[in-house]
Amino acid sequence: AVAYVICHLLELSALQHYTDSLESSRRKSQHVFEDFVKIADQNGAYSEKIIFRSQAMYQVMEQINLVAQTDATVLIRGESGVGKELFAKRLHDASSRRGQPFIRLNCSAIPDALLESELFGYEAGAFTGGSAKGKKGLLEHANRGTMLLDEIGTMPVSLQSKLLRVLQEREYTKLGGHEPIQADVRFIAAT
Repeated sequence: AVAYVICHLLELSALQHYTDSLESSRRKSQHVFEDFVKIADQNGAYSEKIIFRSQAMYQVMEQINLVAQTDATVLIRGESGVGKELFAKRLHDASSRRGQPFIRLNCSAIPDALLESELFGYEAGAFTGGSAKGKKGLLEHANRGTMLLDEIGTMPVSLQSKLLRVLQEREYTKLGGHEPIQADVRFIAAT
């Protein structure tokens, strides 16, 4: 025998009203978000190369804009092909260094033996086969700008300690040189 019966009644028109109201709010929110992105694009806040619609990407872009206002060293992690270089360039373009050089160095594309001379440069006569005039390094070219060290995880350990000095002391020495050179460079590393 049935002892109790529980009924929950909901007027169908009320349920439809709540569904419509929720959908209307979602559309308004989406339009506000799209309008904000358009205004930000017109003001140069977003690069034309980065196309996005999701709220999560909006949050990433906001974080980039916040970090861009500092000179903090940044590490960007992500799978190959996700656009780490685009985000690094966006960070540079949103910073006070935007009119200065943006230098890219793919640490895995240059043989270990040449990486140090590419990064720091060398003085005349520093080694056999080098230019008789010496050579400016990428750090010197990036002065007052930003340097992206892509595939930083492949950088040889011997070079990491020299790069650490640049990060901490903001100076380096060319190969074969003795005078320290000031480095006003913002670093972004990617892996």
